[in-house]
Amino acid sequence: DGQPVLVFPGFMATDFSTPALRRFLRHLGYAAHGWRLERNLGPSPELAARMVERLGTIPRRYGRRVGLIGWSLGAIYARELARRFPEDVRQVITLASPFRDVEATNVPRFLHGVARRRPLPDEADYRKILHETLPVPTTAIYSRSDGTVAWQSCRLEEGPASENIEVASSHLGIGHHPVA
Repeated sequence: DGQPVLVFPGFMATDFSTPALRRFLRHLGYAAHGWRLERNLGPSPELAARMVERLGTIPRRYGRRVGLIGWSLGAIYARELARRFPEDVRQVITLASPFRDVEATNVPRFLHGVARRRPLPDEADYRKILHETLPVPTTAIYSRSDGTVAWQSCRLEEGPASENIEVASSHLGIGHHPVA
């Protein structure tokens, strides 16, 4: 029915990593959008402000709440936007996102240095609440064969508005996986 959806790429990725997912969503009748914020180099105050601005444009354009789909680090952004702006968010779907423990990853340390990001002012406080239940329906899609992040760190506490779905996929393939 044209429900708007905003798709967030993973760490070091761009919208170039999500066109298959967005095409599939459009095929299903969703109005799928990329994040349009260039390469995801990790959180920064500037990126946070740009994501808030991007999120705000879509509900205004469609006159309805937006679904957020995030891949890995992109899902952590989506979750935090939903926590901060639940009136604008219909639902959050995470793909292979280690929101329970962002350090539970095999991402080489040198890539963290390549990002050259400035930490958020309250980043330590944010990390403490990343796993907490969101005020909107949430689905976590994860894989035990991920190979990049620990699958245990990608699961929600299940409840009336939250569910976990396991698929067999690699971390880099989950956004292209038909079942996911």
